[in-house]
Amino acid sequence: MILGDPRVWREYIALCKPKVVALIVFTAIVGMLLASPGMAPLDTLVLAALGIGGAAAAGAAVNHLVDRRVDALMARTSERPLPSGKVDTASAAVFAAALCVFSMALLAWGVNGLTAVLTFGSLVGYAVIYSLFLKRATPQNIVIGGAAGAMPPVLGWSAVTGEVDPHALLLFLIIFAWTPPHFWALAIHRHREYARADIPMLPVTHGVEFTRLHVLLYTVILFLKRATPQNIVIGGAAGAMPPVLGWSAVTGEVDPHALLLFLIIFAWTPPHFWALAIHRHREYARADIPMLPVTHGVEFTRLHVLLYTVILFVVSLLPFA
Repeated sequence: MILGDPRVWREYIALCKPKVVALIVFTAIVGMLLASPGMAPLDTLVLAALGIGGAAAAGAAVNHLVDRRVDALMARTSERPLPSGKVDTASAAVFAAALCVFSMALLAWGVNGLTAVLTFGSLVGYAVIYSLFLKRATPQNIVIGGAAGAMPPVLGWSAVTGEVDPHALLLFLIIFAWTPPHFWALAIHRHREYARADIPMLPVTHGVEFTRLHVLLYTVILFLKRATPQNIVIGGAAGAMPPVLGWSAVTGEVDPHALLLFLIIFAWTPPHFWALAIHRHREYARADIPMLPVTHGVEFTRLHVLLYTVILFVVSLLPFA
């Protein structure tokens, strides 16, 4: 393999999944711009974009390594660099490691430690937890693994502010709700290939019609997050799902104990976000986002914060009743 050959470098670029990385960097930049009262500092914007993009590319290369045998079985992926033999496994591993070290060093020293830690956590979530385990363990793989893909706005926000703000978490929830229907639509189209590769995507394990229903439900959740002053209540349902998904991944069923964990997080989310919305209600009004204090007033929202806090307290007592 001659590294000076442009054809070789094209294969290494393909390992990075450049279209996916471009989308990740774009959403991270959106987070940076929204976190800044004016224009985000140019040096932070450039360094953070390079670091986050480099980490995403490293995760993509690791995903190629993990999936190389499965990729060879699917028409959509059989011509990727590793299954086609255009790049060998050792070279791909070194390339992924180099990208990881470069991106983490760039974020730690050029941006801030929090962004580096969060980015590394997202990399591990996608490249290790999702690619190695979840993808082959549960039909809810893309729901749980989607948390890593929803992190870029949070990473961009923390790059500028040095903290994780509830506004950034709202952006996280929007992408988190968008991810499953996006991937399930592809999985419906390719469900026979996923079945041959023994990957338990939802249309393989539960059928195409069941998956179409879930695509519709998640699309409704995604719409309601933006369209109603109860967006946080409705959107909080998606944010409260991880304990249920984790429980079902291990046991294969939805247990009442898991639903209790869901209720606790579901009851915690609205007062947490509404408290911030009260503080920032003028900003939400200027942005035309129908948060509860914008549409119904601050006092009305304070009452609901109190009510949900009481509900949270009662729900937290249920295991001991």
